[in-house]
Amino acid sequence: MKKSVVIVEMGLRDGLQNEKTVLDADTRVELARRLILAGTKRVEIGAFVSPTWVPQMAGTAEVLQKTFAQVKSGVIPKKTEFSVLVPNERGMMDAIASGVKEVAIFAACSESFSLKNINCSIDESFKRFEPVMALAKKHKIKVRGYLSTCFGCPFEGKVSEAKVVKLAQRMHKLGVYELSIGDTIGVADVGQVESLFRKLKKVVPVKKLAGHFHDTRGQALANILAAYKLGINVFDTSLGGLGGCPYAPGATGNVATEDVVYMFHGMGVKTGLNLDKLIEINPWMAEKIQHPLPSKVGKVGRLKPLGKVQK
Repeated sequence: MKKSVVIVEMGLRDGLQNEKTVLDADTRVELARRLILAGTKRVEIGAFVSPTWVPQMAGTAEVLQKTFAQVKSGVIPKKTEFSVLVPNERGMMDAIASGVKEVAIFAACSESFSLKNINCSIDESFKRFEPVMALAKKHKIKVRGYLSTCFGCPFEGKVSEAKVVKLAQRMHKLGVYELSIGDTIGVADVGQVESLFRKLKKVVPVKKLAGHFHDTRGQALANILAAYKLGINVFDTSLGGLGGCPYAPGATGNVATEDVVYMFHGMGVKTGLNLDKLIEINPWMAEKIQHPLPSKVGKVGRLKPLGKVQK
């Protein structure tokens, strides 16, 4: 096992997309700045999707423009990698116009979830990827892939491992440089994680696999640790545990970045992130979205001894 992991910050997209409070572009730019100054190297900063369906992602182009301006002026490091989610060719064209160098595409492992989420079948979603991948190649843009509902679907229940493996192979053959395996409704347990990732490693190079675990049932840290022990070194997290999936009933609960960092640092595994600075962002973020964040470490911080008790 490597003694370092890569954390992909999802708070600005997967986190905010499920929040009732819609944040303006300037607030999202400030969140990105704070996360990057806390050591974040990879940020999914937004999505080029219909603002009618996901109003929280409106203004992604403006967020990118202002963030890139901060990079240019030296406010934030130039080595930071930004990505955006694109559902189709139109979204890809918007991404190209924005100047971003990485996009993400997504498919479900459940037909019902695919229909509910993006209003098309799984096969149709893969057809939509073809022009996206062609444009990505033409413009030298990296493409990351997501598979959602890999461990369970809110509508259909259990999802077969064979189906997930088949779709992972299909996504890999498209040419994605990395494939994130998602527990969208937070239903996975350690046994399922171990079983599925062992099978996935046989069809997709382990260095191209990532884990995206939700903490809906309190299992995310255990599942991340299980995946790490199998050689997975890239994990998606969200500051404070922001958000979840707007099309998965009751499935809030992205795993909190601080909780994951606390666990790995305790194991001597490097993340490149400053835990104290991440914790400092929590109260500011909670004020902006008008409710407390679920992160455990974000709430109580590090151990702060009260002092020895005297007789």
